[in-house]
Amino acid sequence: MKNLVCYLPVFALMVGCSMKSVEGESMSVIDKKVSQLMSQMTLEDKIAELTQDAPPNERLGIPMMQYSECLHGLWLPGSTVYPQAIALGSTWDPEAIREMTEAIAKEARAANLTHCYSPNLDVISGDARYGRVEESYGEDPYLVSRMGVAFIEGLQGTGEEQFDENHILATAKHYVAYPENRRGINGGFTDISERRLFEVFLPPFEAAVKEAKVGCIMPGHQDLNGIPCHMNTWLLQDILRDDWGFDGFIVSDNNDVSRLNLMHFIAKNRTEAAVMGLQAGVDMDLVIGKDPANSAYIMKVLGDTLKSNPELVQYVDESVSRILKMKYKLGLFDQKDTNVVKEVISTTESQELALELAKKSVVLLKNEGELLPLNKDKINSIALIGPNAHEEVPEGGRYTLMGGYSGIPPYYTSLLEGLTDKVDGQIKINYAEGCKLNSDSKAGFAAAIAAAKKSDVVILAVGGSTRTCGEGTDRDDLDLVGVQNELVEEIHKLGKPVIVVLINGRPLTINYIAENIPAVIESWYLGMRSGDALADVIFGDYNPGGKLTVSFPRSVGQIPVTYLERPDFVGSGKGLYKFSDKSPLFSFGYGLSYTSFEYSEPRLNKGKIRANEAAVVSVDITNTGNRVGDEVVQMYIRDEFASVGRYNMMLKGFERVSLAPGETKTVEFELNAGNLFIYDKDMKKVVEPGDFTVSIGASSRIEDLKKTNLRVY
Repeated sequence: MKNLVCYLPVFALMVGCSMKSVEGESMSVIDKKVSQLMSQMTLEDKIAELTQDAPPNERLGIPMMQYSECLHGLWLPGSTVYPQAIALGSTWDPEAIREMTEAIAKEARAANLTHCYSPNLDVISGDARYGRVEESYGEDPYLVSRMGVAFIEGLQGTGEEQFDENHILATAKHYVAYPENRRGINGGFTDISERRLFEVFLPPFEAAVKEAKVGCIMPGHQDLNGIPCHMNTWLLQDILRDDWGFDGFIVSDNNDVSRLNLMHFIAKNRTEAAVMGLQAGVDMDLVIGKDPANSAYIMKVLGDTLKSNPELVQYVDESVSRILKMKYKLGLFDQKDTNVVKEVISTTESQELALELAKKSVVLLKNEGELLPLNKDKINSIALIGPNAHEEVPEGGRYTLMGGYSGIPPYYTSLLEGLTDKVDGQIKINYAEGCKLNSDSKAGFAAAIAAAKKSDVVILAVGGSTRTCGEGTDRDDLDLVGVQNELVEEIHKLGKPVIVVLINGRPLTINYIAENIPAVIESWYLGMRSGDALADVIFGDYNPGGKLTVSFPRSVGQIPVTYLERPDFVGSGKGLYKFSDKSPLFSFGYGLSYTSFEYSEPRLNKGKIRANEAAVVSVDITNTGNRVGDEVVQMYIRDEFASVGRYNMMLKGFERVSLAPGETKTVEFELNAGNLFIYDKDMKKVVEPGDFTVSIGASSRIEDLKKTNLRVY
């Protein structure tokens, strides 16, 4: 343990006098308007404002604030559907996410929507049994933070553009540690240390508040260390408002105020639940469908209690004030017909953006013998087989191969359609479903085998869908569902070149595929342009550059599997499983390319710095192949000998770079108090004197990293 500790300085955010006075004037005007309006409101008026779709108050001229989900596009018919969040994370490109949410915000405003329940800032804890893995950006807090800040800033705008006519209100959820439960169950209770909470789960929300100025927060369904999040004043007041300075409003997750009574059995009735929620600072009650049996913030539940205990009205006033302030910020008081949701229209420009994001999301997991990309001039026929190769739905129906919280796009391009368009009749496509996704029937195997036998190469599209993954779709195993794995085995036995395309929402235990199939693509859910993006990758018109943001387990018994590990036992067990490999099947940060990259040794501009100083580490990355390609350069840091236990390393920087054949670029990362700190034994942020290992490379695997050492004194 070190004797000398340098505590991080606290920096005040300095704002120019002119900007400060303008902001002060603006907020003063809004405060005055809210105060005046509140003085005219009856208790019934106030309670009516505490729900997610409070109707317009015609008497007082209070507008409605329309809402939707926008995890990867608006959750409405006609919307542009982008890749699912787990795929967006695989881009490692925050600016692309910002561009997407700018487009989503404009689409929302055109439809008269101003409040979205996104982004999901949950850090995945290494348990892929949990169905909502697909809604997160990954297993690392720094990566989730960068993606989350970009998402929020694109959606809400920044500076003078914040909440203007081209931007809307974002909601960061689920606050906090929602995926961290012992059985991989949605809404399962969370019991973790304060250290893990601050090191892993709180950082994305802190960044959302302090950097992106998010306007709304949604707590998680679960109880956290015995206290449900929706009544947890330590989370909602002490940390969120007092420590971080959050000045927006808090909206409940669906039905969760009433669940203090109905699920957690802490409140004896809904009235007690409503009072607990208000006192903790939950401003708005989200009850989709307005089922009176689940509503808490309504006169029928609260009326008598508030009238007999008028001191409780102060909590209602605080919440209503926060909601009205946001309606003013969004300009809703100057807008007509706020109760009308207009038709959502997806533009050609947004659809092209969806395609670009889809291509950036694709991760190449294996490419033995350079089977990919396929050469159109060297093959005459392709067998396309598998339950995820194609999907048709009735008009107005929801697609299952775009992930949870997907809207209904004007069209969806399946892999079959994408390949058919790409080959344009030059190559014969022999399509056979092979099997249903979640069925034990092998009736389709014969047709699939026949298609494979008469083809030069086979593409197998397997994985999952919203029927097997998503909110409330948790599993106790991670194998391919149904008879998909048997289908893969039967096709592999034919001796044909085989490419597996995974279309799924969670990491799967694909050991047979990883060991036997020469080429494997992880596409996750790529949105409405899925087939177009995959066809471009398969035929080499786009070189995949995505990287995994979640580790793949070898078996469900290995869970949790994540690169965020602490040192293992060093005795006879050596921290290993007795009869199996402990390492992930595929590691965090991993992904291949059709070209190759070479890293130089990392260089420091200073080998020693003080705790309040900064150094710069740089590395040269060269494209040593013959194709243009993207590489995600990743930087990990470890404080070697510290006063408390730490993870072996943590991601603290990344950059996606594009390189032409033979081209070299230099990537730089700053090392400073913001990424060198640890939480000490008193849970204070400190930079301790000593040695730091800085690792830079292509993934979190040790063999993919090059190291240098920095000394802090």
